[in-house]
Amino acid sequence: MRILIVGPPGAGKGTQAALLSEELGVAHISTGDIFRAHVEGGTELGRQVKKYLDAGTLVPDEVTNAMVAQQLTEDVCRVGFLLDGFPRTVRQAKVLEALLRDRDCEIDTVLAFDVPEDQVLKRLLARGRADDTEDVIRHRQQLYREETAPLLDFYADRLITVPAVGPVPEVTSRALDALRTRA
Repeated sequence: MRILIVGPPGAGKGTQAALLSEELGVAHISTGDIFRAHVEGGTELGRQVKKYLDAGTLVPDEVTNAMVAQQLTEDVCRVGFLLDGFPRTVRQAKVLEALLRDRDCEIDTVLAFDVPEDQVLKRLLARGRADDTEDVIRHRQQLYREETAPLLDFYADRLITVPAVGPVPEVTSRALDALRTRA
């Protein structure tokens, strides 16, 4: 299974990705984890990422694409994977499609975690992080609507929407049920 998880910030994508990848026995490829590993490892890509993160700007597509390409080996494609945090734009999705085609595989399913914006706001404010102010959260939601939500149309033929409100195990169960139904 080759799965992409999409949803607004605060939808629980990272939590669900970790649980689902374990349950399904596929690799969990998280751009956040990849960024942190490269930064902590002091790699050339990590130094580039750190500059952008320190400046509070998005990491450019070229850098993100290169990091993900390193993770998506032919073996990973053969066994299966769950992508979390990539692609974030249709432009990145097109790069991903070409990369996967070169490895003779493709995304099977796109899980879209659906959470009302007021719920996301509550979740993120409850985390208590310094950068999780209401204005910042609303700005991230706007960026999601503008840049990432168009992926739902791009992947419409492989899309499964999962209601992501409720206890974590319930959301996981809904996602697994949806995947089994599609298989």
